Amino acid sequence: MKILTSSAPLKVLRKEVFMNKLTRKIQQSINIVMMATCIILSGQVFATIEVAESLPSDNVTNVSINNHSGFINVIGWNKDKISVTATLDDDAEKLTFEQKGAQILIQVEYPRMDNWSAEGSKITVFMPKNIRMKSSSISSDIHVSNLHGGVEIKSVSGDVLVKNITQNIEVNSISGNIDSNSLAGKISLNVVSGDITDTDSTGRLEIRSVSGEVAINSQAKEVFFNNVSGSSKLNLAEVVELRIRTVSGDLTAKLTLSDKALLKSSTVSGDLAFTFQKEVDADFNLKSSVGGDIKNNISSAKTEDDEYGPGARLNFQTVNGSALVRVSTVSGNIEVSKK
Repeated sequence: MKILTSSAPLKVLRKEVFMNKLTRKIQQSINIVMMATCIILSGQVFATIEVAESLPSDNVTNVSINNHSGFINVIGWNKDKISVTATLDDDAEKLTFEQKGAQILIQVEYPRMDNWSAEGSKITVFMPKNIRMKSSSISSDIHVSNLHGGVEIKSVSGDVLVKNITQNIEVNSISGNIDSNSLAGKISLNVVSGDITDTDSTGRLEIRSVSGEVAINSQAKEVFFNNVSGSSKLNLAEVVELRIRTVSGDLTAKLTLSDKALLKSSTVSGDLAFTFQKEVDADFNLKSSVGGDIKNNISSAKTEDDEYGPGARLNFQTVNGSALVRVSTVSGNIEVSKK
């Protein structure tokens, strides 16, 4: 006779063994994830370096600040010391903050030049406002304010903001934008493809741009302006000397010519439009070499075409002809108006 036995208890036992193994594997996986998370978080904590240091400013004539990427903020104050606070990124090795002769050097150090991150390090510097400052960066944004000993800034792609700066001021950027406010002295702002915005500057202003847009609202008496292909708007006060060169960029300028002032402007194919004060006192000489139009909204004088070529010229005087206005173009248009 054949004896039959039930397999139910065996199945239950096997199921319990399987579930116990599965539970252990799940718990092991959870432990591994938790350990990895702790390692990552602890690594992030220890990789971030906080710095807060100060040095006396006795016998210091200039401060040099270098930070490849991140943010640089420099503020002038009345204290006789230089204070630095910084948060260094994970790739930074250390912050150098030391005096060498008459210079204070502040620099983020990396083990390798190609090892800095896009997020970068953040530096804030408080320094005596009458000491000269220079700063260089690749992609850091740079903010500088309330310095009166002169400033020199060089950046590749970072944006630059300068405010309430005096003496010799030079700001250079390749693709970053420059925004300046309340600068005074000898001012030079230079970009390749970035934009320039200047407000309430005084003294001598020099602007150089290749393809960026430029917007100027300045009180400067002397203005020297170069823009290759970008559009430009100049809102100027009373000028003694204004020199402009463009290639294909359009330019509009509003200004007041002082007694015996000089305005000299040239372009290849860009349009030039000037608006002067209501009672402008100047001698005008406007010339087109090839095909540009000359429009006179100041007097009744008419444009004369060249006898042996496609060019044209317009000469006239207002009042006593005290100031000189000399504008030339190859194929762009020229327009002169008064308020």
